[in-house]
Amino acid sequence: MALLQVKHLSGAEEGKTTIKDVSFTQQSFEKIAIAGETGAGKTSLLKMIGGFMQPLSGEVLLNNERVKGPDEQLIAGHKKIAYLSQHFELRNNYRVHELLDMANLLAPAEAERIYSICRIDHLLGRWTDELSGGEKQRIALAKLLSTAPGLLLLDEPFSNLDMMHKQEMKNVIHELGEQMKISCILVSHDALDILSWADTVFFMRNGAIIQRGSAEELYNRPVDEYCAALLGAFNLIDTSLIPSLQPANMEHSRPDKVQKKMFCRPEQLTTVSANEAILKGTVKKILYWGSYYTIDILVKGQLFFLQTPQHNLSVGQQTGVEFAPGERWYL
Repeated sequence: MALLQVKHLSGAEEGKTTIKDVSFTQQSFEKIAIAGETGAGKTSLLKMIGGFMQPLSGEVLLNNERVKGPDEQLIAGHKKIAYLSQHFELRNNYRVHELLDMANLLAPAEAERIYSICRIDHLLGRWTDELSGGEKQRIALAKLLSTAPGLLLLDEPFSNLDMMHKQEMKNVIHELGEQMKISCILVSHDALDILSWADTVFFMRNGAIIQRGSAEELYNRPVDEYCAALLGAFNLIDTSLIPSLQPANMEHSRPDKVQKKMFCRPEQLTTVSANEAILKGTVKKILYWGSYYTIDILVKGQLFFLQTPQHNLSVGQQTGVEFAPGERWYL
């Protein structure tokens, strides 16, 4: 039996439809990431799953028990679902250990283990107004986990953090999955937050799930340009201008229409000597990003965008372009 079942869920907020007939299941310990543009319905979906927003239709089942909405109970939320909002708050005029003790339902040793994983055990004696934003967020997370939830919902947990605290929060969430085997649904708009973490990824648009699968599948085989952009930069090459790139068959493309554009990520392109290449172009721009370079190359009127750890090119130079071996995907 699945841990979570979402069945034909629809809902509205302030008179506007935010969720449209969403259905999926989540197995125990499965890590699900949800990506989509602002207004796609990601937060509304999390709130409905957690029992903080009333659905118009459909239902949510946790361990085969229906999750009630806020219109059906005095206090919103489900006791076995922890929801960390983007707008979390900690009470003022309390020491950290006092806030945690009020919420804790675990044995002391288990609570201390959570505090250690969340990297807050050195903050227990602090006042809540002496904490940074990243520290407050990890304390809020530990407070939720100390109630022994069966499902953790994280709404954009990295969006308001600087680089150092963002990496620390990523490490915390990774260790929670590895050490505590907690099931989790995470909403994010950043591909780097999703790709190395999620077992399953959902893409949302206009309140509906439009593609689902593994991170690798969605990264390499998006159903359209919107989905492609959610996981980073990409090239979409008009093959009518470069006949050698046209698909030999339709096995690796969307089946609903004839495809003319070849999809590839920047790292799937490489440069070679112009004398050896079938495709040749002119280098238009080179940018340095620390561990890699990005290079814009104009080929037959189209701009190819590639990523490489090193190069010996200069702007204005002629160069050849090749595609990495492997199957091609067309949109």
